[in-house]
Amino acid sequence: STYYNKEVFFIKMKSLFAFGIDISNIGPKILYSQTEKNFIPINLRAGPSILINLDPYNSVTFMCDLNKLLVPTPDSSIKISDISVASGMFGSFSDAPGGTTEELHEIKYSAGVEYWYDKQLAFRAGYFYEHPTKGGRIFYTLGAGIKYSVFSLDFAYLMPASSNVKSPLANTLRFSLIFDFDALKNQNNTEEKTPIK
Repeated sequence: STYYNKEVFFIKMKSLFAFGIDISNIGPKILYSQTEKNFIPINLRAGPSILINLDPYNSVTFMCDLNKLLVPTPDSSIKISDISVASGMFGSFSDAPGGTTEELHEIKYSAGVEYWYDKQLAFRAGYFYEHPTKGGRIFYTLGAGIKYSVFSLDFAYLMPASSNVKSPLANTLRFSLIFDFDALKNQNNTEEKTPIK
């Protein structure tokens, strides 16, 4: 993986542009059933973001994400066990029977926006799209978060946009509790350096 960021001025406002790319789950084929070994979901993900500081208290971030599985496109004329992991990864960009059009259909698209007030209160919204011939998952997400000292609490809600594919996470509320050890360490260091009056 690699990550790049740079401070820029966007619409005359101080902003942070970032771009990241990641390949994950590279590994040997495994036996899912008793017939033949199959590829694990080797994944390529890339996308840019821009964080715009509207003023000292308000900021908004726009981001998008492209996601592609680096595995051979299922084809009845090809035996998966004959394809090596490296060949499967590199060949995944040009092996779709439908050509370039089908290759583009294999990319999943995500976009999102995040708003922060005073780095303590956040609101988020997102969209995910997968082509109907490649799974057909389409959904919106809404979220909120609150940060206090070293604790953060995040909520997320997933709303399906397509009735064709049912998701077990559809219309569910999820939450995450985060404890920032680094912030606690910095807080303790600040307290130690503060002179006692």
